[in-house]
This record gives sequence, C-alpha cells and structure tokens, in this order.
Amino acid sequence: MSGGESERDIGNLPEWATKFHQEYGEPELSELQDIFLGPLIGRKSGLRKDDLIEILLDSRVLPNNTEPYIRGMLVGTSRNVIEIWDENGDFRSIARDVIVQLRLITHLRKPYIEDKELLTFEKEEIRRRSNLHEEAERQVDGRDDNHVWD
Repeated sequence: MSGGESERDIGNLPEWATKFHQEYGEPELSELQDIFLGPLIGRKSGLRKDDLIEILLDSRVLPNNTEPYIRGMLVGTSRNVIEIWDENGDFRSIARDVIVQLRLITHLRKPYIEDKELLTFEKEEIRRRSNLHEEAERQVDGRDDNHVWD
C-alpha cells in the first residue's frame, strides 16, 4: 500500500492470520506495509521471511475434495520450494510448480535491508557455516594443517 492509502489494520486480518499476529508479538502492521509509489529509494515490496501468506494450489495435483488453499507464515524459499508454517501448526514444503497464486496477507517484519535482527542472524549463520566447513575439512583430511600453504 502506498503511504496515502488507509493501512490494513488488525481488524481486517482473517482469523487465522490474527492468531499468527498475536503469537508474533503484535507488531504495528502499518509500519511494515509495501510501498509501490514514490521515489525508487523509498519503495519497498516483495516477500519477506515471516510474512503471512495464502497459497492457491493447482487442484489437478490434489486428491479429490481437498482444500486448494494453504495459509500460514512464510518460513523460507528456495529455487524449487516455498516453506510455510501453516495455520494448523504443520511445516509444509510446497513445490513452486504446483502453486497457482500466492497472496500476501501482511508482513510481520521490516524489509530485509532494514531488519537488523535478520542481518545479524545471517552474519552469524555465515560464520557458523564457515566453521562447520572448516571442521569437516579437518576431519576428512585427518590433520589440522589446511591453513598452511604448500
């Protein structure tokens, strides 16, 4: 929404989304909305970690009489799947090939570049993975001199 439009308030959220919003700590939603108009530097859009979303699946890939919608909080994405924590508390990994439509209900976090908690997490995750890779190399080679140049 642009800054001039009335912002979606908590009363407009579907019941399932209201539950997530409350469990998340009830962030002020008007501060987290997308901005599509105005100077490029001020625009904000796109999916974010922890967004509340609704996914419509291709009914041809579902068993008969199955609800084609999955609703919940976005956990992560990759090239092939979207990971979601659904309204029933189940973790689901959904192939992008079967998604017909993905609808953003609301953001629960700031945009990536403004989210200090997420940036700190990513930095620590990179450090942790680097340490794991170094440890794996040491165990495979059976020695601890990988840092010495030949």
